Amino acid sequence: MTDPPADLTDYQRGLRRRFLQAPVVPAPRPWRPAEAPCAAVGGLQGVGFAVDPAGHRDLLFVTSGDGHGLFDTVTGRKLARDRDPAPDLPCPDDDLSCPGLGPIAGTPVRIAGLHGGGLHTGTRDGWVIDVVSPDWPNDRVLLSHGGDPYRGTEGVAWWHIFHSRYSELRAAGFSPSGTTLVVATSSDVTIWTREQPAVR
Repeated sequence: MTDPPADLTDYQRGLRRRFLQAPVVPAPRPWRPAEAPCAAVGGLQGVGFAVDPAGHRDLLFVTSGDGHGLFDTVTGRKLARDRDPAPDLPCPDDDLSCPGLGPIAGTPVRIAGLHGGGLHTGTRDGWVIDVVSPDWPNDRVLLSHGGDPYRGTEGVAWWHIFHSRYSELRAAGFSPSGTTLVVATSSDVTIWTREQPAVR
């Protein structure tokens, strides 16, 4: 841990202490890890979400220096792999999208990661993530509901669910459906899932 910059305000120093002291804990219910929650992906560049046309569940598209992969977000199982994408087809392209593969072949997937873009940082029913870096460059992912990490009580309103100690954070966020949460680093992806929330 490095010393804080000298020009931080008392409020900023307090926030830094708050985040440094928060241990990594499991995501609260209804979130649960995917059956295989973490997959190693060396040289990961970006991730994006698509929907399985057969099962109507979220799929996670992953790009890396070794090609592209498609994961089931409930099981964590790899569904398809392309080790040698067409070299004349940039991925992500100017629109930060890549052509799908496997069950979503031909469907473009928006990508967030090394080249830009972003995932949803909130869900319709109030779950939110924040990325903070009190000991930069090590990022921490905070999940909250009904409060926020800057004022709420740790373990009640917010939870520190991921600490990127060893790899660079590429992207973190929710699927458009709000039923999947992913954190992607330069070396792996970690997936949490939940049932579709009731519509109010």
